[in-house]
Formats: sequence, structure tokens, C-alpha cells
Amino acid sequence: MKIVKVKIPATTANLGPGFDTLGMALSFYDSYEAEVVSSGLEISVVGEGAGDIPLDESNLIYKSLALVFNKLGKKVPGLKIRCENNIPHGRGMGSSGAAVAGGIMLAAGILQDEIEISEQQLLGFATELEGHPDNVAPALFGGLTIAWVQEDGVPRHKKLTVHRGVSPLVLVPPHQMSTKLARSLQPESVPHTDAVFNVSRSALLVAALTQSPELMLAATEDRLHQSYRSSAMPETSALIQKLRDQGHPAVVSGAGPSVLVLEDDPAKRMAAVALVESSFPDWRVLALAVDVKGASLLVQSGSGT
Repeated sequence: MKIVKVKIPATTANLGPGFDTLGMALSFYDSYEAEVVSSGLEISVVGEGAGDIPLDESNLIYKSLALVFNKLGKKVPGLKIRCENNIPHGRGMGSSGAAVAGGIMLAAGILQDEIEISEQQLLGFATELEGHPDNVAPALFGGLTIAWVQEDGVPRHKKLTVHRGVSPLVLVPPHQMSTKLARSLQPESVPHTDAVFNVSRSALLVAALTQSPELMLAATEDRLHQSYRSSAMPETSALIQKLRDQGHPAVVSGAGPSVLVLEDDPAKRMAAVALVESSFPDWRVLALAVDVKGASLLVQSGSGT
């Protein structure tokens, strides 16, 4: 019997101005394992979400795996799925994107002797389930990704290498935030001046992340989404304002309520940590790196070879 293991990075999306477009993989991981058995479905979860995550066919990892099998005309085998979750749920660190990407990679590993699944297919399957590619692209491929959907509905991505001077800091509150609620606070349209503002900052942010991290504070300015969501995340907004007032490039991580700080200097990073620990002591501080690999897959036979 085949055993497939996958390690999936957390992700942070938007990065300030790059709404629904920019995403980055972080050195913080969930690990999933699928063992092919004769029949049935058995799912176990330890860590984040244990006790809350469904353990039947509605489980997101299983749904993602099953979608790949169904799309490729294959029957889903009996499975034992084991999940070791570290990525906080409902905090803007891509936990659902990791589950989707993880399930798809487990399917790819199980099927690899029969079907070779391309990167484009992986991204297409993941986007179909997640609804947008900005989190699943870096979860699958690592690094900084620019993701978009073509007019024909096909998702695409471009992976970029982040400047080695960039040091991500993720500040995680004890409370969750619903992505659905966050999205519901977005207006149907925005002023032309705000749209132009974000186009300029998004372009500048790509340059800051890849070449000129000293431009990060200006590059992370945003007028498209963060202010509209601030009423639902008052602590998040207050922390971001406090950090930015002191020169730290802080933004909402994904849909929130976590905060992402993209420092370019170790001393500044330490100062940001000290500010959080003194003003928001119940927040968790994660000093991370950019994950450059994305999902990693290990396939074994039942004998361990």
C-alpha cells in the first residue's frame, strides 16, 4: 500500500496593496499524510483545529484530493489521512489554502505512477476549490507569487525570488476572523484615485520585495481593502497604525486579523517585536523566513521503500 506525505507552507496574501494578486509562502508548515488502504475513509487531526475540523468526506483535504481523482476520471481509493496542523485557523495565514493545496498534492502523489499532473493543472484544481489563486499559488510553488485569472477563467502565476534582506514577521492575535465577513466589507467600487494609488504601490512593492527592500514602507501602502475592513478588526488596525507610525511596514495578513511586517533590517525587526510584546502581550510573534520551495512531496510504498 502506498503512503504519501506532504509538507505545505503557510502563506500571506495581499501584502498591503496587492489585493487578490500577491502572495508569499512562509516558513511555517502543516504536514499531511495519506495511506492507501483497501476501503473506507479514516481522518485524524492533531494540532490546530483538532476537535473542530470535520473527519468525514466534507474535510477540505479529502474534498481537494477527491476533486483531482474525479477530474481525472479515477476512483478515490480507501484512505487513512493524518493531519498535523500548525498553521493557525481563521488568522489570515492561508490555512484553507494549505489544506486545498495539500489535498491536491496528496492526490498527485498517489497518482504519480499513472498520471503526471502539471503545475498548471495543480493551480487550476486548487483555484477551483479556493476561489482565487493568491494563497494557493505560493502554497504550491513557494516564494513570492503574482497570481491572476485570464479572461478564459484559467488561473496563472509567476514566481519571483524575494530579496534576502526581507524578514517577514507575523503577529497573530488570539481571536479569529472570517474571510467571508472580511470580503463582505469590501465596496462594489472604489474611487479612481485610490485605484491608481494601489496600482503604483503594487508595482513598487514587487520592486521592494525583489530588489529594493528599503522602499518597503511606501510600497506597502493601501487604499483598496484594509481601511474598509478595519471596523471588524479594531486591534489589528490599531497595531498596524502604531507600527507604521514608527516606520515599520505593517499590513493585514490576508483577510486578517494577523499582521504582517516586512522588515529589511534585523534591528528594526527586534524593535517591532518589542513594540508588540509591550502593547499587545496576548499576541503571538512568529519570526519567519520566506519559504522558497512550496509544497514538498514524499511517496513511499507500504514497506517503507
